[in-house]
Amino acid sequence: MARVVVAVMPKPEILDPQGKAVLGALPRLGFGGVTDVRQGKRFELEVEGDVTPDVLAEVEKMAETLLSNPVIENYVVSVEQVEQADQ
Repeated sequence: MARVVVAVMPKPEILDPQGKAVLGALPRLGFGGVTDVRQGKRFELEVEGDVTPDVLAEVEKMAETLLSNPVIENYVVSVEQVEQADQ
């Protein structure tokens, strides 16, 4: 079993009010040194079997049509190995 991750972020030219709100809150909470925050989304899709080029192509379609808004967001698809829990 593998996990395919789709990371979605606002495009750099798009304003990110949630990121700005977090950036403003960090110093008030005692955290310094952060110069910018961008807030995005992470989708984890667990797939049966091996992650083949066909599976990745299907996930790319999902990301483009449902998981992101390509007008204002970029996405990256990656594969993570799923650690099996001790039985």
